[in-house]
Amino acid sequence: MDARPFDALLLVSFGGPEHPDDVVPFLENVTAGRGIPRERLEEVGQHYFLFGGKSPINELNLELLDAMRKDFADHGVDLPIYWGNRNWDPYLRDAARQMAADGIKRAACFVTSAYSSYSGCRQYREDLHDAVSGLDIQLSRLRHYFNHPGFVGPFTEATAEALASAPDGAHVVFVTHSIPESMNAASGGPGREMYVRQHRSAAAAVAEGAGAQNWSLAFCSRSGSPHVPWLEPDINDHLRELHESGVSSVIVVPIGFISDHMEVIYDLDTEAKMTADGLGLRYDRVDTPGAHPDFVAMVRDLLLERAAIERGEGFERCSVGDLGPSHDVCPTDCCLNPRSPLPTIS
Repeated sequence: MDARPFDALLLVSFGGPEHPDDVVPFLENVTAGRGIPRERLEEVGQHYFLFGGKSPINELNLELLDAMRKDFADHGVDLPIYWGNRNWDPYLRDAARQMAADGIKRAACFVTSAYSSYSGCRQYREDLHDAVSGLDIQLSRLRHYFNHPGFVGPFTEATAEALASAPDGAHVVFVTHSIPESMNAASGGPGREMYVRQHRSAAAAVAEGAGAQNWSLAFCSRSGSPHVPWLEPDINDHLRELHESGVSSVIVVPIGFISDHMEVIYDLDTEAKMTADGLGLRYDRVDTPGAHPDFVAMVRDLLLERAAIERGEGFERCSVGDLGPSHDVCPTDCCLNPRSPLPTIS
């Protein structure tokens, strides 16, 4: 299959600590420039210490990487795949240097974040710009895939299975990472609020496909100053509200995440599960796509789609729901940096 003009794919992710001694330095990387006291970082780090001081995200990325390489080989996509993280080893800069050493000139970037927002898109593009600074490599971010069948489909499948074994009247709660309200307002461009709109569109597609009668959207992992408004309701508050309204069974769908990393295994599997148990709510959490074959095939589809577009050829741009396929190149005012303008790729 023709991937020209790209000669590599770069898997771009967040990163996570591998050992207890990594936890605070990792969190310092994540929060650099925000003036957060070390004591607060150590407090947040307790989430990681519950799991041996290690995030599962790197192992999950390795599983995805292996599955992508096999999928490429099985379908005749002769392209090397590299991997780099924003906040921990392997770092984006190291991946970029390796690509340069290998003679790579133009790489497509698949980011493990499906939605529009500063933290989920533009910040990655800023870091990618820095990673290739001084190197003769051009990077292109593949489009957002929140409504691609390869992302929505695995969630739909898992939600339908959970509903089939749940009591009648189970309420489906779609959950994603909370962000400041101002960041949501700027997502996709000033005043567009695409972060929430995209999540609601994806959730509606999953709910319809899975046959969910009652569903809602909630948020997890709030951080930062309590004086700054963030998206609500928090998942724990929402579970209490559902219980008070007479709901006795919930199915939690982590629609904002591609794999079971820390926000899923702590915020949902630990904290929210504890809240549900205390309320007497039946609590089921469905799987994220991870290395699901349809999700892996989606990466190849997005790559070949963008390659065809770059060559000026037609390609079917797959999507479900009411928003249509996302843009290939982000507008200059898309998901603006809330602190200061920085250069980005694309």
